[in-house]
Amino acid sequence: MDAEANSGVSGAGLAVLDATEVTAGLVEASHRLLADLVGRGAALGWVDPPSSHEIAELLGEVVRAARAEDAALRVACLDGRLVGLGYWRRYARPTHAPHADLEKVAVDASVHGRGIGRALTSALVEDARAAGVEVLTLDVRGDNTRAQDLYRSLGFAEYGRLRDFVAVGPRRYDKVLYMLDFRQRDRPPNP
Repeated sequence: MDAEANSGVSGAGLAVLDATEVTAGLVEASHRLLADLVGRGAALGWVDPPSSHEIAELLGEVVRAARAEDAALRVACLDGRLVGLGYWRRYARPTHAPHADLEKVAVDASVHGRGIGRALTSALVEDARAAGVEVLTLDVRGDNTRAQDLYRSLGFAEYGRLRDFVAVGPRRYDKVLYMLDFRQRDRPPNP
């Protein structure tokens, strides 16, 4: 994998790496992963598979923001092959800057159910906490119950739902909003 690793979580051939540099290999592997998932109907924000150029631009933006501690990009590699990626970014508005949004978590369909999404998301949550994020938010398509189960198991709480908000052709899905409030967990107990 061409991602430079600053830290990692590993086990049974799995490594979750902090991607600090965008390389041709990272772009190619990420494009292959995301285009395949979107082509299969995954709820990742695209209706049609993204282009390699679009993925290169996206990864570049996230890595630049990460250098300013306004984002984190993680890739999951299983036996050296990229099988997942995810990132969060701080909100751009100055009044929302203490908070960030977990924008994408994508795992190769061939390795679903092996804990890769959990490892990737856990690493991103820890990155956000370490960067001083106060509230980490995310949204998920209403039919993606596996992702919702994962997020709840990691402490995220649903705080809203927009009915029939996501349009994929004629189909409509709820947009479900989740948050993880680090302020609640980091406060000392009242005496």
